[in-house]
Amino acid sequence: MGDSLVQPAEAATGLTQWQRVGSIFSAPSKTFEDIRRGNRSWWMPLLIASLFAYMLFAAITVKVGWLQVAQNTVHQNPKTEEQLEQATPERRDTTLKYMQYSMEGSFAASPLFILAVLALGSLGLWGTINFGFGGRATYGSVFAVWMYAGLPGIIKSLLGAVVLFAGAAPESFNLNNFAPTSIGAFLNPTETNAALYKLASALDVTTIWTLVLLGMGTAIVAGVKRSSGYIAVFGWWAVFVLVGVGWAAVFG
Repeated sequence: MGDSLVQPAEAATGLTQWQRVGSIFSAPSKTFEDIRRGNRSWWMPLLIASLFAYMLFAAITVKVGWLQVAQNTVHQNPKTEEQLEQATPERRDTTLKYMQYSMEGSFAASPLFILAVLALGSLGLWGTINFGFGGRATYGSVFAVWMYAGLPGIIKSLLGAVVLFAGAAPESFNLNNFAPTSIGAFLNPTETNAALYKLASALDVTTIWTLVLLGMGTAIVAGVKRSSGYIAVFGWWAVFVLVGVGWAAVFG
């Protein structure tokens, strides 16, 4: 009788946020089952992701500089570089400064961007898994799943900082592929077809890892087959990748 009273109490308490963070790398289903039971606190993965993002931000600021980042971005896009070469010196300087401040500001505000993207993305995924696959997930549970599923991204931020502090040349830094985790990171953007480069950049190890976790977690909190979660997640990802590839093919 004593054990029967203890077990429900343990189930109600659930895992701590640190335990959920640890489980996402060792036994992710434990984290998602805990979220399904109603333990949806998500501030810890946001805090961790923000800390690693600011670590990368500091590395870029110290080892590269944001004006150099803007110049590299222009050089890595032949069409943009050609347009700036034809502009007046004043116009060129103004454009580079605008790019510099917008990139630096966007990176500095990365926690806000994480929240905005996940809030919108979770809404789409929540609707897809419930209305498309007969799930019973709440919006809050999908949002919490996405927060934890995104934690492999900290590995990419860490690798990016390590590469910079290890002595990578500032002139070769690519903000779109700052860590060697995708096929695109090993290609030269100025010598590779824009659409192919976009596709290669999308084939990122940490991104695929996150998508697998997100598909698993969404299925668990929605009470549907894991295959349904994977179809929903990878289906949306494929749509966005194809749109990006198409845009690069036309305007890249």
